[in-house]
Amino acid sequence: LAGEFMKQAKPFIEDGINSQVIIRSFRKATQYALKKIQDVQVQVKKDDPKEQRELLKKCAATSMCSKLIAYNKDFFSDMVVDAVMSLDRLLPLNMIGIKKVTGGSVTDSKLVKGVAFKKTFSYAGFEMQPKTYVKPECCV
Repeated sequence: LAGEFMKQAKPFIEDGINSQVIIRSFRKATQYALKKIQDVQVQVKKDDPKEQRELLKKCAATSMCSKLIAYNKDFFSDMVVDAVMSLDRLLPLNMIGIKKVTGGSVTDSKLVKGVAFKKTFSYAGFEMQPKTYVKPECCV
């Protein structure tokens, strides 16, 4: 960013304009930009989870407009917001993972709360083993 400012200021310096005038102009531009940002800012009420969810959904949908999934942005923005909202406040966002599975359509995607593994079984006699389990028990 600083390099771009210097690049834009170079023609003015070559024309003989004092560097202090250029710096003063950059400072005025900064104040003007900050004022415009404050004019368009949106206050988020953290007390109202419904409003916070709607704002997150709009942000997610906006970021998906230029992606391949733009036609399904409503479907995926709901999923993204559900994933973010299900995290505890102390957990970082990189705890959300995406598992890609070939086949199916994009609307077959689903959010799995917890840990998901893509596991394939291959051993002798696999075809004869049951593929579904009723009331499985896990030991930790």
